[in-house]
Amino acid sequence: MWDIFLQTLPFFLVIALGYGAGFTGFFSVEANAYLTKFVFYFALSAMLFQFAASLSLSDVLDWWFVLAYLSATSVVYIVATIVAKWRGLSIAEAAVEAQCAVIGNVGFLGVPMLAILLGEAAVGPVMIVLAVDLIFFGSLIVIVITGSRDGRMSPRVLMTVGAGLLKNPMIMSISLGLLVSAADLSLPAPANDFLTLLGAAATPGALFAIGVSLAAQSTERVIIAGWLSFCKLVLHPTVVAVSALMVFELDPQLAGVMIAAAALPVAGNVYIIAQHYRVASARASAAIFVSTVASIVSLSFVIAWVTSLG
Repeated sequence: MWDIFLQTLPFFLVIALGYGAGFTGFFSVEANAYLTKFVFYFALSAMLFQFAASLSLSDVLDWWFVLAYLSATSVVYIVATIVAKWRGLSIAEAAVEAQCAVIGNVGFLGVPMLAILLGEAAVGPVMIVLAVDLIFFGSLIVIVITGSRDGRMSPRVLMTVGAGLLKNPMIMSISLGLLVSAADLSLPAPANDFLTLLGAAATPGALFAIGVSLAAQSTERVIIAGWLSFCKLVLHPTVVAVSALMVFELDPQLAGVMIAAAALPVAGNVYIIAQHYRVASARASAAIFVSTVASIVSLSFVIAWVTSLG
């Protein structure tokens, strides 16, 4: 456990560095917006494309893996929704809380961290988790919020969701990388070196940007943030572990990657969506802050456990 904590500590120290830069005003919110844009559209996309181009879709895409993760995540999503409705919240607010309970920071934190801590073999499964989060649950929250406001589902909403997926650089970079792999194309050395150089900026850039964004996050509604953080850091990986190991009986190493991905703190894009639709944005902000701080310890426990499975 202590060894794993020491391995994860550098990642969180970079986050802490970004937090300090944001908290003191040395790094402004506007500056972080541009850093995030660079990481999101360029560095992280280069990393994901290079990873995907080196993978074989037939080796990565395991439908039992997808079903195990999707079913377990749906259970936690439903639990969080029921609790939110029991507290008298609207459907839109419940959708934001459910999103906080299941959507982890896979893109900015999970891909670089788990690739280093769990090895290159973890990259494919982590990207599958990322794809499920973006395509299924990322679409679901937009559909639920918009549908609850309009009182019906319109083709315009579905077109908006589809366009959003096509514009998402993480989805596009993974898809293009897998196409390159499927075509059995090898990247020229200069192109490969370019992607390696650009992709190397993804890990420190993403972690620093997370820290700066945390400095601007609200800590309101701490009790609710604690509940949502519990769902994300404890309940989600627990249900995923039961699904992967006991129900679907996946390979322990494959299951371990899924469990570790499920144990990541709440993703920052949940706040962006909540703010865009003006629904429970302070609640999402607090959940991101609390879960990220708590994950310094909780994630070390989970990774220490999953590395013992294999």
